Amino acid sequence: MQTIALPRIGTDHAWRDAARRHLGLGTPPEDLLWAFDAPAQTDLFGSPEAPAPTPSPALTMPRAALDLADRVVWHADPQRFARLYAFFWRLKSQPGLIRDTADPDLIQLRQMEKNTRRCAHKMKAFVRFRDIAPGTDGRRRFAAWFEPTHHTVEPTAPFFARRFADMDWMIVTPDVTARFEDGVLRFSPGSPRPDLPEDATEELWGTYFCNIFNPARVKISAMTSEMPRKYWHNMPEAKHIPRLIAEAEARTREMADRAPSLPPVRAAAIRRSLPEAPVQTMDALRARAAAANETQDNGYGRIILGEGPQPAPLMVIGEQPGDVEDQQGRPFVGPAGQMFDSAAQTAGLPRKACFVTNAVKRFRYTLRGKRRLHHPPDRGDIAHGKWWLEHEIALTRPRLILAMGGTAALTLTGRKDGLLARRGGVEETAHGPVLLTLHPAYILRLADATARAEALDAYTQDLAKAAHMTGLALPLRAQGRA
Repeated sequence: MQTIALPRIGTDHAWRDAARRHLGLGTPPEDLLWAFDAPAQTDLFGSPEAPAPTPSPALTMPRAALDLADRVVWHADPQRFARLYAFFWRLKSQPGLIRDTADPDLIQLRQMEKNTRRCAHKMKAFVRFRDIAPGTDGRRRFAAWFEPTHHTVEPTAPFFARRFADMDWMIVTPDVTARFEDGVLRFSPGSPRPDLPEDATEELWGTYFCNIFNPARVKISAMTSEMPRKYWHNMPEAKHIPRLIAEAEARTREMADRAPSLPPVRAAAIRRSLPEAPVQTMDALRARAAAANETQDNGYGRIILGEGPQPAPLMVIGEQPGDVEDQQGRPFVGPAGQMFDSAAQTAGLPRKACFVTNAVKRFRYTLRGKRRLHHPPDRGDIAHGKWWLEHEIALTRPRLILAMGGTAALTLTGRKDGLLARRGGVEETAHGPVLLTLHPAYILRLADATARAEALDAYTQDLAKAAHMTGLALPLRAQGRA
């Protein structure tokens, strides 16, 4: 085994030269031991790298792979060089590997690349220079202290050289120190934090930061994600952050109180776009529905709200009213409702103790002569019904919701796929626990008698489960009189 010592400064070029040489020689990964910032020396596991004979003709590697290596070599993982070389060893015989997004080695290297890019971004964002004494030539000089997570000073320093080309500066870190003097960028080993003097610009910068701080947008977790606390002690504006956070709520109220009045011409339109206040009672909600029903849309029936006690321990939510429901103005009174009543009686679930409603509130149909043919609801119908349904849930305050069918599942859980596999299970949602089951209309549409009987049995078991979970299950002697 050979030990390859890589320098702390110029690591990327040193690794690339060594990797190119050994790939050309055909040295397998297990024969190399990579050491960072350590002289080549003999130990129990490796011997110093001997002068290499002339390698075989140079290999051609994809540009994307070389760019990846130029980032990963600066990661803090001690195994980064070995991981890179092992990947390049495979890449030599599998050129398309660099595009295999499912390859576990490439996934790990891409994550390391992402980490170094993020570290470089943090350095650009959080390095704070302080004005120090000018040089003998009168050129202004600045210094900064930074503590990077990875070895990203060397690849990031050219950004500062371009940005601050008209002054001399240095960025000191525990890892590497970057110096830019007379237009020349140099690197030297890191050092402990120097004693940097405060300057007048820090107070000015703090004043500016406090004035641009928007208290209405304070999200502590998001802020600390983008501005980690580990950098705060090197940033002069950070001393103001605790006070700004503490005052955020009061400042937000003050900003709202000082908000200008709405222009009269636009006020009505803006008010119409604002969310309405929640309805406080079921009677008020029914009055709202009655007012909405005065204006009918072509192809739609009236808004039909649920019925049952408020509050109710169990809310049963179906999909959409049918033609019979639209004519009678009640939910679940058509063929599907009759199957629900029959299965509920068998399961020992009293309908009168449940609040029964639908996710979609209007019968959607296509007119064929005098017949109104049922039309499945679309996302617009579901969105329209959600406002009414959420008010019904808030007023009913159920301990459990029984969602029957894909539309109810989509409205409450955000998805309707895999309903047959999910039925009988309870899922936690923003509305509380939801027990998923089939819709009786689905059972009625099954042509095979055996399949229909099996589906009805599963559906009845789900109703019995809902009854037991909410304490509504009737004793055996009472079943049949629900």
